[in-house]
Formats: sequence, structure tokens, C-alpha cells
Amino acid sequence: MDLFPSPHHPLTPPQSVEDEAAWLRLLRSRRVGVATFFRLMEEHGSAQTALDALPEIARVAGAQNYLPCPLAVIDAEMKAARFAGARLVAFGASDYPQTLMTISDPPPLLWALGDLSLLKKPMVAMVGARNASSLGTRMARKLSADLSDAGNVIVSGLARGVDTVAHTASLEGGTIAVMAGGVDVIYPRENTVLGEEISRKGLRLSEQPMGLSPQARHFPRRNRIISGLAQAVVVVEAAAKSGSLITARAALEQGREVLAVPGHPFDARASGCNMLIRDGAHLVRSANDVIEALTPLAEASAPMPKVAPQIATAYIPPPPPQTRTKTETQALHAQILSHLGPSPLGEDQLIRDLNLPTGQIAPELVSLELDGQICRHPGGILTLGSKKLH
Repeated sequence: MDLFPSPHHPLTPPQSVEDEAAWLRLLRSRRVGVATFFRLMEEHGSAQTALDALPEIARVAGAQNYLPCPLAVIDAEMKAARFAGARLVAFGASDYPQTLMTISDPPPLLWALGDLSLLKKPMVAMVGARNASSLGTRMARKLSADLSDAGNVIVSGLARGVDTVAHTASLEGGTIAVMAGGVDVIYPRENTVLGEEISRKGLRLSEQPMGLSPQARHFPRRNRIISGLAQAVVVVEAAAKSGSLITARAALEQGREVLAVPGHPFDARASGCNMLIRDGAHLVRSANDVIEALTPLAEASAPMPKVAPQIATAYIPPPPPQTRTKTETQALHAQILSHLGPSPLGEDQLIRDLNLPTGQIAPELVSLELDGQICRHPGGILTLGSKKLH
């Protein structure tokens, strides 16, 4: 039985350097996010065919003179990857982590530096405050070391505080650092030595282009990968509004276990953890609490005899050929946009509100995204794009 059955149509991963370049070029093209990448691949069958179709799709959507990402940009990125010793891990490939394939918006491509075999092992994410207390760092160090000794790979974000301690304590047993910027850009700089050690003994991962310095908007997207890789997320000190709680929320949306270390009610750094526990997260006193929470998951994922071949994913047929007139298409676009605003709305909820078949709506969402009129966010969330807000 599959513990995390994938909701995505299986893609044929790149079979050559040229295929890898086409995937990268499609993903790096302007206004092509993760959801649009998968939709284009489903509709056109290959990255190169999708690239060939992009200018016409954008033209129909109202974006004139649209050009995909220049090949020279991709050549430079792949050259930088070779220089750094990074490998490309593609969705659907044998070395792509199975847990990550099950989330709603998995990264189509990851740059990896280090030991890819760690992606085959059980993973637990450890996150927490950057300004962690002495007690918080001691707890994170003990939990990470004990969970590592029990055979778990520790996943975190290489940030200050809890992340740093978690990586350091699990370095010998196996640790994965998910980067907000390029896999070759260690941030913060004070973790340069630790980051280099992780690339030798553990694994660094990023979906961002090589050489990219992280910006604030990159961290929430990074967090969904941290939680998506792991079977469970352990939070050790987190304020009520913090990146750690974003990771915890992503974990809940992805069906992962969320566990938290309680703290004193007067300590603002513990308020987020206490809220999680109040709302149903497992309370953590030691690594044994985490292992006990993971035991049912391990039993559920144990191999079972197959009576008949099982198909883990359902084929999503491409939408029917466009038969609407230009006026009808414009009216449908206006109808979609009327339901959106600065506040986020789930794509599923939008389709329900419009009461129209998914096959009619999905291609138009791609067109509107390419035209900059809508913006997609992690978890299938939509808002109006910058073109409509300004």
C-alpha cells in the first residue's frame, strides 16, 4: 500500500541533457509556475513541445511578444551546476523522493549537492526559532541526535538557531538542508562551514536557479519542500507568526504529522508551539514521542501482497479543443477574475463557485497566469496577479 499516493499524472523524466535543458527552460520561463508547468506538460506531452506552444498560448492570453526563457540562461545555469558539482533531480525519476511526489505542488526539478541515497530513508523535519533559547537549542540538539541514531534523516532549512543545531547534531547520521536560494548559495553566511560539511556528509537541495541569493518570498516555498520530504515535522520554539508555523501549516495540508515541544506561556518563542499543541499537534518530550507517532505510519507503509496491479495515479486527460469564440473566452476570463482578489482562494473552491467543468477552467487559468492577471501560490491557492492589482 502506498503511504502517500501521488495525485499527479506520471511524467517521463528527462532522458538526456537536452531534455533536462528543456525542462529547466520551461520552468524558468516568465510566469510559468509549478502548477502551470505540470499543466503544460500534461497538455503537450514534452517540455520542448510546450516551449514551442508557449508564445501562442501567451498571445491568446493577451501577452504580446512573449518569449520563453533564453537557452543561453539555461546553459549558464547548467554550467554553474557542473562547476559546483550539483546534480539535477527530476520529478518522476528514480532518485526523486517519493514523499515529495505526493504534495499538491512538488518542485518539478531540484538541484542536489551531496548524498542522494538519503532521500530513500525515513525523514523527519526539525524547525524552530532563529533566536532560539538555550533550552530550545539543547532540546533540538537532543531530539535530532536521538532521532538520527534511530535511523531517521533530519531535514531542516540551514537557518540560524534550531535549524543549525538540528543539522549539526545529525550530520554523521544523515541530514538534508533545503535551501531558499540556489543550492550553491549558503545563507546565512555564518553557516558556510556547516553547509560545506552537509554537502560532503549529507545533502543540500534547492528548486531555485543556481547562484540565486534568497529573498523573503522564497522561504515559504522552501518550507513546503521541508515538510513535503518528511513523514513528520517537529517544531521546537516558534513565535505565533513565524516561518516555522508556515512549515507546520504546510505539513498539515500535506497530510504529515505535526509535533511540537511545549514552552512556558510567558515565552513568546513558545507561543506558536503551544498553539499547535492546543490545536491537536502531538506534544513532544523526547525522541520517543516522535518515534511513537511515526510507528503507525511505518506500519501503514509496509509492503503488502498485491492481488492485482495497482495504479497509484489517475490520468488527467487534456482539456477538449478550444471551441469558444473570442468573446466567450473573454467573458469566461472576466467571470474567473470576478471571483478573485488580493485574498487567497483555492483553485478547487473557484471551480466549485463557477460550477463549470475543471477541463474548461484549468486551461484558462494557465492563460491568465501567463498574462500576469492571476498568481498561483503553494497549495493550489490563487490571487489576482500584479497586472490586475496595479
